Amino acid sequence: METLYSAIDYWLVNHPIITSFQWKQGSTFGSSPLFLALTVLTYLTLTFTFHHFPLLPTLSPASLRFISAVHNLFLCFLSLIMAVGCSLSSFHQMPQSDWTWVICFPANQTPPRGPVFFWAYIFYFSKIVEFLDTLLIILSGSRSRRLSFLHVYHHAVVVVMCYLWLSSSQTLLPVALVTNASVHVLMYAYYFLCTLGFRPWWKRLVTNCQIIQFVFSFLISGLMLYYHITGSGCSGIRGWWFNAVFNASLLALFLDFHSKNYAKKRKDVNKNKLS
Repeated sequence: METLYSAIDYWLVNHPIITSFQWKQGSTFGSSPLFLALTVLTYLTLTFTFHHFPLLPTLSPASLRFISAVHNLFLCFLSLIMAVGCSLSSFHQMPQSDWTWVICFPANQTPPRGPVFFWAYIFYFSKIVEFLDTLLIILSGSRSRRLSFLHVYHHAVVVVMCYLWLSSSQTLLPVALVTNASVHVLMYAYYFLCTLGFRPWWKRLVTNCQIIQFVFSFLISGLMLYYHITGSGCSGIRGWWFNAVFNASLLALFLDFHSKNYAKKRKDVNKNKLS
């Protein structure tokens, strides 16, 4: 067991590539505002184009299921690795076992380097990989039912949020990354099993966990603001404000989605019982 832990600790925390990582604005790949702008605009342009014009080749159902299964399984395992890696890295990188560091990076004392920021960097690019979610929906032919504003808005803006995490050494980054990646393990496991022909019982649980994630982020943000006001300040507060507004909008959209999809079904079930 100790050997297994040592191996995990090395590959997820103490590997030289991870410990030596440093985000250098304009120098690290993907760190320029131009890269961010082109990435988001390309996603939105291609989504709009492929959604409204049948330019993509038609794939057989078997091919589409195979591609979807590989995509979902990859993101499920990547999310698990990111959640574990960032958790262990937080323990490793926090100064003198000071747990407040996880909630409040000291202002002007937390350069974006080391294991925690390495996993934030991987997380940033994982959100670009998740653009394939949209492509698979379009290829499935059910875009009118599934390609919602919530889906496209979330995929586009979350990349900006992750960029700000790194460029501003944003406080609460470890908490946000671990909770989001953990929810995505459950979500992509669900999608993977669906591609194999199974319908797991936890579809509603996935939506509930996403809502709980946003509520939790606001609760933990209250503690962060307390440390920020009463102490010497927390790093990346401007980025945090963007994150807070984005999370609030997502919470509202997910609550609306939950209401339309599950409250309506419950109402229909009750009506059928009475009839």
